[in-house]
Amino acid sequence: MNSISVRALLVRGMLAGLAAGALALLVAYFLGESRVDAAIALEESHSHHHDGGEELVSRTMQSTAGLATGVLVFGVAIGGIAALVFCYALGRIGRFGPRATAALIAGAALLTVYVVPFLKYPANPPAVGNPDTIGRRTALFFLMVALSVLLAVAAVILGRRLAPRLGNWNATIAASAAYVLVIGLAYVFLPSYNEVGKDFPAALLWEFRLSTLAVQATLWTTFGLFFGYLTDRLLVPGTGTATAANSGANRAATAAG
Repeated sequence: MNSISVRALLVRGMLAGLAAGALALLVAYFLGESRVDAAIALEESHSHHHDGGEELVSRTMQSTAGLATGVLVFGVAIGGIAALVFCYALGRIGRFGPRATAALIAGAALLTVYVVPFLKYPANPPAVGNPDTIGRRTALFFLMVALSVLLAVAAVILGRRLAPRLGNWNATIAASAAYVLVIGLAYVFLPSYNEVGKDFPAALLWEFRLSTLAVQATLWTTFGLFFGYLTDRLLVPGTGTATAANSGANRAATAAG
């Protein structure tokens, strides 16, 4: 793959990430923000300390412009990174076309970057968690993300090496089992934090965590579908950009003849 194709795919990945971020923003605003507001109200009702200071950033700004900036920038960033991964993976992970490769990358990213760490360290709304442990909890979450991604890469390499001896199906099962086994060990040996107060509504906690999962699922699903469509038009002959390029070349050849 030449530098022109890589640059074109990078741009399309960032555009797909922006579109995915826009849809994820809607999900975050309509599903997640009401749960955040409810948790903040619960926290304030239980707090006996009021310093009377003015907020540096208002809650309205946090839930609108702040939320939009964070989600959209994140979408563009992960879109660019996923596009670079796509450039490397296309043709190396099996006989998959651009759309299937994009879908596999998006699904693997959702699983390894969010779902696996989420199962060990799920997201918590305001009023949940000890402020003294937030640094350790954040570090452990990112450690879990790094472990999940690195182990997923190792599983892919293992599967490719086992494929000539075991066949693709058996090699995939063996590599997946190895990934699950090591992740399970990480779940067991890494420390856990259960800091949900007894008086915090279980329904609110469950709804908040489901909303965060819905945001990530929307982001990666949209990215996989839209980026797959864009790459298919760029790389597959007879579709979109490839058709236009071939038509232009045919017209130029006809004129020259």
